[in-house]
Amino acid sequence: MKTHAVAGALSSLLLGAPLARAEEGMWTFNRFPIDRLERALGLKIDEAWLDHVRLASARLAQGCSASFVSPDGLVMTNQHCVNDCVQELSTAKKDLVADGYSAKTQADELRCTNLEVNRLVGMTDVTPRVMKAAEGKSDADANEAKKAEMSRIEKECATSDAVRCDVVTLYNGGVYDLYRYERMQDVRLAFAPELAIAFVGGDPDNFMFPRHDLDVAFVRVYQNDKPAKVEHWFGWSPAGTKEGDVTFVSGHPGSTSRLQTVAELEFWRDTGLLPRLLYLSEMRGMLVEYARRGKEQARHSKGLLFGIENYLKKLKGEAQALFQPALLQAKRITERALRDKVLADKAMGAKFGGAWDTISKAVAKASDIVDRHAMLELAAGFGCDLFDFARTLVRAADEIPKPNDKRLREFSDGRLPALQMALFAKSPVTPELEILRLSFGLSKLREALGPDDALVMEVLGNAAPDQLAARVVKGSKLGDPKVRKQLYESGAAGIAASKDPMIVLAKLVDAPARAVRKRMEDEIEAPIKKGHELIAQARFGLEGTSSYPDATFTLRLSYGAVKGWQEGGRTIAPYTTFGSTFDRHTGADPFALPKSWLAKKGELDFATPMNFVTTNDIIGGNSGSPVIDRDKRIVGLIFDGNIHMLGGDYGFDPALNRAVAVDSRAILYALDKVYGATRLVAEIRAASQR
Repeated sequence: MKTHAVAGALSSLLLGAPLARAEEGMWTFNRFPIDRLERALGLKIDEAWLDHVRLASARLAQGCSASFVSPDGLVMTNQHCVNDCVQELSTAKKDLVADGYSAKTQADELRCTNLEVNRLVGMTDVTPRVMKAAEGKSDADANEAKKAEMSRIEKECATSDAVRCDVVTLYNGGVYDLYRYERMQDVRLAFAPELAIAFVGGDPDNFMFPRHDLDVAFVRVYQNDKPAKVEHWFGWSPAGTKEGDVTFVSGHPGSTSRLQTVAELEFWRDTGLLPRLLYLSEMRGMLVEYARRGKEQARHSKGLLFGIENYLKKLKGEAQALFQPALLQAKRITERALRDKVLADKAMGAKFGGAWDTISKAVAKASDIVDRHAMLELAAGFGCDLFDFARTLVRAADEIPKPNDKRLREFSDGRLPALQMALFAKSPVTPELEILRLSFGLSKLREALGPDDALVMEVLGNAAPDQLAARVVKGSKLGDPKVRKQLYESGAAGIAASKDPMIVLAKLVDAPARAVRKRMEDEIEAPIKKGHELIAQARFGLEGTSSYPDATFTLRLSYGAVKGWQEGGRTIAPYTTFGSTFDRHTGADPFALPKSWLAKKGELDFATPMNFVTTNDIIGGNSGSPVIDRDKRIVGLIFDGNIHMLGGDYGFDPALNRAVAVDSRAILYALDKVYGATRLVAEIRAASQR
């Protein structure tokens, strides 16, 4: 983020959330500021409006957003959000990622075993119950008690495998809401374009604008082997948008850090960002070289490379924001102002005044264990799919026999169905790539902890990282989902008897990983959570809930408008077109349009809008979010943000932060004129008339 971008962000931070610009805010649906919207934009909506938008919205359990666009279970999201499914359905002879896929009939829609659609059907405030469980306990014990109570609440709520329940932490521990989701696990691919048009410009254009991507995909949810019938869906706007039109984005932003303290941001800047940037940069270089080994290597590593490049650019944006002194100085001023208000009241000062110091002390302790925690518990030292499978199996065997409220949170009853789906999915596992990834992880383990570390010596023995990786991967059978399912069902006895080398490796490092996790939770996480809870309570006492909480991959609604921006003495127009998309074509990757588009070039209307930008407040996780107008009609599909949005983790700048969307007109026009997907076009148009 450039200096003038930070300056804009400072205005938001200094003003504070209650006085923030109209466009700022990722609002929960049960606390949406209806009156503020009316005052700011003259628009009046009601609870029925919000309920319809909520129930027509969806999320993919894999980390993206989506929406229903017909009563027959048709769901729209991004191509990059279903890339794993498309990869799963591909073969060496039939690369659907490169060639795209369009189901000519309903019978041709292909099952994705690794994809799940969730829809938020209920929200309940359970704050008193969670808080009561922690009363009178030390920070560490209170932290464990809250997690146990959250697991109990989730189990009571999740009455079947068709229901997912999550107790969501909001306002950094000030509020706990129970979110109840309808789970839809039979998901089938109906349409995905070629990667070349879904990701025009590749990494060089990522988080940039102008953009020219048809980053869209359609899947359908089924129930009892038939298309699911849904009562709420979004119709399609016949006219799309024009500059200045009000837009709403309903989606699931992943995470932001706007409510974190200065001490936490400084710790992440100084201790977390640089190691992660270096780690991912090296991995990216390794994967680029791997892809050059051949066509098949390039095919099966493409999705992983995209994810790493995407995250790398995000971290670079965060670094540019955090290394600007003005940003943290503004945070210090805002934080000091809140502390002064708290301390000015004797009772508030006594109860809440020490919260910031509590957090600072805990953050200082984290430096001692952050590397070990990353390498072992976060598995950066073993980063490959087979190890992830092995760890899940090893821990499931140990955790599931325990009472639900005594387990690690990821193994609670409410989360087991999603865990099982991921574990048993038929996602392809490529031994050659797994060896490369595990070798890289093991080398980083040795580098981070040192060659004389007792665990490093036990893991590697006399082998080099690449030697151990080759032996373990080649000897493992966990690439077969049937083997994983059998081991999972065999429980502790089966895991204890298993000679699979990946299981053996996971068992070897499990106790040390659990130990460093426990220390992180008790010594670092617990006091930080307590500090956040106190700050949130102080803020509520002064301001109420007039501000929005940080993003938590829960459904949020933001409002904004179609609007370009000024930068470097020039105006960035809010729209691109089919014509500028063809102008972008060079014939060389990543600026080479697919053959399907080149073949239709002479038949297309070049004035058709392709992509556009809005002032909606978004962050990672909003990919696949519908952009709707005031009449709840689709006008676009979020797939990215501009480069300034990357600093949105810490603040929002309405002058520069932009959400980037595929235009709704581009989607239907391309489906019809380029792909001949008339079945889907007819379904979407018919649904819009109902």
